[in-house]
Amino acid sequence: SIESVLVILLNYGEGVPPGNYGNYGYTNSGYSACEEENERLTESLRSKVTAIKSLSIEIGHEVKQQNKLLAEMDSEFDSTTGFLGKTMGKLKTLSRGSQTKLLCYLMLFSLFVFFVIYWIIKLR
Repeated sequence: SIESVLVILLNYGEGVPPGNYGNYGYTNSGYSACEEENERLTESLRSKVTAIKSLSIEIGHEVKQQNKLLAEMDSEFDSTTGFLGKTMGKLKTLSRGSQTKLLCYLMLFSLFVFFVIYWIIKLR
């Protein structure tokens, strides 16, 4: 029973302090063991929270860098689109004129360049 456990514990000097009868026989050593485990678990949780915090900060930095890279790529694509649009406009103007022979040479040269590039890629 609880009384016998209390008597045994009081004989070893680990009993309830005088005037503290609200514990109903629970020992201070039991509380200290729980406190030590709570402290250990709290420290473990604190280290995990710190690791998650640093990881989330690193993710934030990576997201900022990726957004910067995407913005640069967007501006590059916009400038390339403008360049291609101007080139196509010049080709349309060229095709409307009487310079059909020049346009044919331009198309043959473009085809030649693409074949050379294709050939170089195939040899690798």
